Amino acid sequence: MKNAFYGIGLAIIFAPPVMAQDLVYSDDAVSDCLGSEAPRDGASCAGVSAAACMADTPGSDTTVGMGGCFDREWQFWDGELNEAYGALMMVYQDSDAEAAVGGWNAPSQVEALRAMQRAWITYRDARCDFERSQWGGGTGGGPAAVACLMEVTAEQTILLRDAMDGLQ
Repeated sequence: MKNAFYGIGLAIIFAPPVMAQDLVYSDDAVSDCLGSEAPRDGASCAGVSAAACMADTPGSDTTVGMGGCFDREWQFWDGELNEAYGALMMVYQDSDAEAAVGGWNAPSQVEALRAMQRAWITYRDARCDFERSQWGGGTGGGPAAVACLMEVTAEQTILLRDAMDGLQ
């Protein structure tokens, strides 16, 4: 038994570290998932590309590897979020302008969307800081926080996409 632990210890000590440039990541898994899911179920696609990255990258079972895979997918969702926000903002700008011309006494959708998104960013950051705190300062806190950012950003992206779908 002692020799088995010795061998595992040597494998851990001599395992090459995973560097960000070594990650085998693709957005394909999450894009495929989004293409096959109903829009309201799209948040369930969060994490599928990160999981594929961890499965395909040797040594990705380290906190650096996991964090890197989660971060890459978070960047995907952040891009999708910004695209959805921008598209919705354009629709609401037109709607607010139409309301102004028509003399309607309607609240500004642009201002409401902007305020909601700013509040969401504060919530996202606090939620994911809380997630990190659950690790008591341990190394798992980094990947947990980035996974949280990925998941919460995916949820918000789907919310904005659903709002856009309701307008079309």
